[in-house]
Amino acid sequence: MLIGVPAETMAGETRVAVTPETVKKLAASGHTVRVQSGAGIAASVTDAAYQAAGAEITDATGAFGADMVLKVRTPTDAETALMKPGTVVIGMLNPFDAAGLQRLATAGLTAFALEAAPRTTRAQSMDVLSSQANIAGYKAVMIAADKYQRFFPMLMTAAGTVKAARVVILGVGVAGLQAIATAKRLGAVIEASDVRPSVKEQIESLGGKFIEVSYDTDEEKEAAVGVGGYARPMPASWLARQQVEVAKRVALADIVISTALIPGRAAPTLITEDMVKAMKPGSVIVDIAAGKGPDGVGGNCPLSEADKTVVKHGVTIVGETNLPALVAADASALYARNVLDFLKLIVTKEGALKIDLEDDIVAACRVAQDGQVTKQ
Repeated sequence: MLIGVPAETMAGETRVAVTPETVKKLAASGHTVRVQSGAGIAASVTDAAYQAAGAEITDATGAFGADMVLKVRTPTDAETALMKPGTVVIGMLNPFDAAGLQRLATAGLTAFALEAAPRTTRAQSMDVLSSQANIAGYKAVMIAADKYQRFFPMLMTAAGTVKAARVVILGVGVAGLQAIATAKRLGAVIEASDVRPSVKEQIESLGGKFIEVSYDTDEEKEAAVGVGGYARPMPASWLARQQVEVAKRVALADIVISTALIPGRAAPTLITEDMVKAMKPGSVIVDIAAGKGPDGVGGNCPLSEADKTVVKHGVTIVGETNLPALVAADASALYARNVLDFLKLIVTKEGALKIDLEDDIVAACRVAQDGQVTKQ
């Protein structure tokens, strides 16, 4: 099969869908891989490295003219126009973007959105959300350490003792757990909050303290269980109690990292403006949900601004919306392996395309085929 890998054109997107490691494996399976010149430069991969692994270097037309196109982000209108009907497109295509999916369907493309893979053991090796969230949690802490004008660890020096930074993590999915682990390695004192009581042991195993909020009704307990590894919207009664407990911790925190996202919905507000006002001058908030608040404004904090770092009420608020792209080399390496493992489900050993809709992962990821949007 002829596989094309174009350079990403979205502003700030530095990742690439294949690496020399995965190109070598694809070539060994008999596929021809064409990589657009410069596609891997921002991820520290040269054209020469791709060629050495067995890829051909081409231009955008050559990459998009392949039978299968591997992408990181959804193709733009201009990119879609370069693909012929029947082309298979695989990438993070945002299954909640109805207009984007319709554009792919109208172009006659067969599209697979890897974010839609079920959160099952079998799908772990192709779980792009987890692989990229892991990087986001790490980078969020590193950015916080850079913006914070004090040390993370406790230091005992001849000039006196420096207290350890107090870090609060809001939302303990993959990104939150990695943030806890990274902040702990840097010597911080960590507290974490999540609607799911099941994460308490994970938090404590990484050296953090769980901020507990009681569940007073069956409705609250049921919602707290979550679905498919994700949190569900919680009843207002529980959220009110959680906000009181979190507000106490945030007021004492030096660093707050918020990671709470609900697929297909606006990110919940966890850090109000009043809570920001109560924080110490020089404190830092890294809002991983920036740009995903109600109507696309704010994030877990309404004062966040997408892709900007702002200072509000003496607090530095970081609103980076694509943290994995700031660690492009490793982010691309993990993403490329996710893509390679997904291809094993839809390409036979003989190199032919075989879309088996009896496979729950393939069926879940398929978002467009035969001119129709197949997932809403």
